Amino acid sequence: MICHTREGVFALDNVCTHAHARLCEGRLRATRLVCPLHGASSTSVTAACSAPAELPLPTHAVRVVGDAIEVALSPLPP
Repeated sequence: MICHTREGVFALDNVCTHAHARLCEGRLRATRLVCPLHGASSTSVTAACSAPAELPLPTHAVRVVGDAIEVALSPLPP
């Protein structure tokens, strides 16, 4: 999932680490991504999460080249 915020463009896995909900169906509030199923949130900048989620979301390296957004397929190390 790609998040475009005032802080920049970020790529995170689209599945909540707690309940396997699709995060693209949630809300993006500034840099906080809120799960649509149970309200846990993760920051799109660091992928740190709040309860009930316990594991941070995997993040991916991103770069903007002209009008294209390029995302690395392998997640960044935690």
